[in-house]
Amino acid sequence: MVIRFILIGLIVLAAAGIAMVGMQTFLPRQPARVVVAETSPAPPPPLLVRTLVAARPIPAGSLLRNEDLGVREVPTGEAGEGVLRDTAETRAELAGALVRRYLEAGEPIALGDVLRPRDRGFLAAVLRPNMRAITVGVDAITGAAGLIWPGDRVDLLLTQKLDEAVAQLSRRVVGETVLNDVRVIAVDQQLTQGAAGATASPEGRIARTVTLEVTPEEAERVAVAAQLGRLSLTIRAMAVERVEEVPARRSVFGGDVSPALSQADAVERPVGARLRIIQGDERQEVIFR
Repeated sequence: MVIRFILIGLIVLAAAGIAMVGMQTFLPRQPARVVVAETSPAPPPPLLVRTLVAARPIPAGSLLRNEDLGVREVPTGEAGEGVLRDTAETRAELAGALVRRYLEAGEPIALGDVLRPRDRGFLAAVLRPNMRAITVGVDAITGAAGLIWPGDRVDLLLTQKLDEAVAQLSRRVVGETVLNDVRVIAVDQQLTQGAAGATASPEGRIARTVTLEVTPEEAERVAVAAQLGRLSLTIRAMAVERVEEVPARRSVFGGDVSPALSQADAVERPVGARLRIIQGDERQEVIFR
């Protein structure tokens, strides 16, 4: 009797085991539960600003050109106090600015590193001892078509027409060099007012006035030359070492340029009627051609 109950129990246990194995085999398995950890969103990238840097080493006392300026993008908070931003207005204001200290290549340019042409004291700071500043009027042709920049070295030429009554045809127009190798310290309105239309690109403007650094004697020559005729500027090469030169001044007449004018002088001119005028003790002879 006892053995029978034991056998029945074993059979029941075996059947239960077989049923459990079958259920695990034929029933679909539940996917494993994946636990995803909650993470905070990534911070946005920092805002960048374009700042001006020295494109190459710039000695103190130099006058800035557009090619001296480079650009570097830095985060807003790392730009540094007073560092200039790269905008069209800033570039226009820096054209011809005086560099106060030596700047390494790639060094940020701050407002305190430069003295802009519109700043008070610019003219006194840019002039060398015992030198003077004088402004001459130019146009698109005589001003080298807008290619003259502060810091350039130029020659000043004078072209004038002589009176027909005292000069032959071949010698009525004459040109001569008034000044040699003088430095340009300002172009157009930059000297006292900054760049005209600061939002405009400085490359696109054509100079109307050019300010030169001269000696007191040279300033007198320029003042007289401006009353005699038309002034023109010629740009000199930017030499590394400048040699002091004393040029032999020679006038160039119209006949030196055009042989036709010299030939015209050789043609005998007909003599016109003469009228002698006597007024008291004064006598004057007028020739009608």
